[in-house]
Amino acid sequence: MEKVTITNSIRNKIHTLRGIQVILDKDLAELYEVKSFRLKEQVKRNIERFPERFMFQLTFSEAEEIMSKKVDLKDLSQSAIPFKKLLGGSLPYVFTEQGVAMLSGILRSKKAIEVSINIMEAFVAMRKFISRNTGLFMRLDNVDKKLIEHDDNFKEVFDALEMKKPKQGIFFDGQIFDAYKFVCDLIKNANSSIILIDNYVDETILSLFSDKNKDVKVNIYTKKITNKLKLSIEKFNSQYKNLSVKEFDKSHYRFLIIDEEIYHFGASLKDLGKKWFAFSKLNKDYCKILDKLK
Repeated sequence: MEKVTITNSIRNKIHTLRGIQVILDKDLAELYEVKSFRLKEQVKRNIERFPERFMFQLTFSEAEEIMSKKVDLKDLSQSAIPFKKLLGGSLPYVFTEQGVAMLSGILRSKKAIEVSINIMEAFVAMRKFISRNTGLFMRLDNVDKKLIEHDDNFKEVFDALEMKKPKQGIFFDGQIFDAYKFVCDLIKNANSSIILIDNYVDETILSLFSDKNKDVKVNIYTKKITNKLKLSIEKFNSQYKNLSVKEFDKSHYRFLIIDEEIYHFGASLKDLGKKWFAFSKLNKDYCKILDKLK
């Protein structure tokens, strides 16, 4: 029973960021029963063992997202404790599963090895859970939200795996990977169809659709189909299939329709993260858009 309790407490400290599961340096120090600065000190002495795929520093928005789950930020904003102070004066680091394994080697204690094993088992358990229930998560989109809000088991699953899709937001200059990943995640979740309306489509945009489910049909509407784009379309269909591109010049805005969810983008998908742009999930005017495309 002790091991189960440990695993459950660890699972609550694991977060999904940038498409991978990570754990905060502060939480690791707590689990290892060492001071946070001691943990960081050991990592700095062995920094060559911790490439970015093992450990990376959070952005302010990522740190705020994680800390908001630990503390009610509304209460925090009314208190005398500023958010930056809560972070300890600097942005925290997080460790991936490989980073945790490396930590057990540099800390060199029986406790560190035991805790590292428990943490890695929690990582593996969560990965298996996600893999086995991918279909369930897709079907949950159709479940009444009131049921989810009042059922603790549903809420626990969604909170632990951070499956909520943002309805709107802004990507700033330089957030190229974050914006790219956001769109890729939308595409991966498509069940039957994807429609993109974007005046400036090139082969870089086609590459976004390489991660779609194989049976999902992609229809792209763009202002001009160049010979280079035609060649890219042929090569894409030879490997991934179900891609159709048509000329269309009646839309000033960019729309991405995933099944029946409509997203408006303030920039072409080929320019994701290069400049500031906003996105928003629209009300279901899906049928109206489809009728106009015919």
